[in-house]
Amino acid sequence: MTDLDRRSVLQLTSAAAVAGGLVAGAGGAAHAARRAARRIVLTGRRTGANIPDVLTAGVPYFVRYELSDEQGAVVGTENAHCLPVAVELDGSFVLATLVLSLDDGLITAATAFRRPLPAVTESPVDPRPWSHVFAVTGGTGAHAGASGSITIDHRTRDEDVLTIDLADTAP
Repeated sequence: MTDLDRRSVLQLTSAAAVAGGLVAGAGGAAHAARRAARRIVLTGRRTGANIPDVLTAGVPYFVRYELSDEQGAVVGTENAHCLPVAVELDGSFVLATLVLSLDDGLITAATAFRRPLPAVTESPVDPRPWSHVFAVTGGTGAHAGASGSITIDHRTRDEDVLTIDLADTAP
């Protein structure tokens, strides 16, 4: 990676951290009602994406999934906006924001992760499962003032499992 690439990654990472802090501050936990820690597990089925065949640094893409609960009932959507900032033959470094639009409110999250896939993405044959973790930055409705993490396990090209761990929001 060249010095220019490193600077670009650091600048984008810093901007994402600042933006995440602003979002967390705007919907801050100080305004949240007392609520116990909880775990929500949802299954996603991809319904849309514009992932390019070859990732390019600076060229964003999105993915959208329909979310179902453990009983199979549709409870909302998962929408992620992703920005590769470094692309290599064995994977890429990506900044991402996530919005879960659920029946009882929104949950927002952000991350920076190493996507362990080749630059040529979305292999239809023998896809490798992988996962990454988002930091919850806030929420609305039943999730107002949310904090915690979201682990997304990409089991196949078109299916994922979200494990949402929300922290106790006691003041």
